[in-house]
Parts: sequence; structure tokens; C-alpha cells
Amino acid sequence: MPYRRPGRDRGQVAIEYLGFIPVLLIVGLAGIQLGAVAYAAEQAGTAARAGARAASLDQSYAQACADAVSGGLTVSCSSAEGGDSVTVTATVHIPTVVWDLGSATKSATMPLDH
Repeated sequence: MPYRRPGRDRGQVAIEYLGFIPVLLIVGLAGIQLGAVAYAAEQAGTAARAGARAASLDQSYAQACADAVSGGLTVSCSSAEGGDSVTVTATVHIPTVVWDLGSATKSATMPLDH
């Protein structure tokens, strides 16, 4: 068995942990990005329902749609009437944490009430 000087391997584990930190950061940021996707989808659904409700009452669906979304998110809404119902589609841009994943789109249909 070769002779080893005591204390020579000190710090090796710390160096190995430092090499693993970037992997942990990427995994953590990916988790945060996934949460941002879910949050944007939830906000798009809320905006679509609020817009459809306002449109069914012959009010401004665009204003109701914009008011239903939390600050800091960008939303665009469109409306389509079909017979005795109205459908509003809301598109919310997904916040970029690591990657730009585009937008989340949800639709809601309500019966016309006028």
C-alpha cells in the first residue's frame, strides 16, 4: 500500500459539490419555469371566464379580461358569438425564467343573457 500523506484529500468533497451546483441550479430554475407555465395557464383560464361572463352581459369583454389577470402578465383576448352563446379566448404570455415558452391560451363559453 503506497504511503499517503494525511490531509491530502481534504477539500475533495467540496470540489465535487461545486461541480454539482450548476446541475442543481438548472433543475431548480426548470421547476420555477414549470410553475410559471402553470400560473400563466391558470390566469388565461380566469381571464377567459371573466371575459365571457362580461360579453354574455353585453359589457366590454376586453376590459374584464384584462382586469382578471395579475399585474406583470400580458393578456390578449378575442371574442366570437355563435347563436345564443359567446366564446372568449384569452392568451397570456408565459413569464420567461430560463426559456421563452410562448403563451398559454384558454377559451370559455357562456350563454348570451340579453
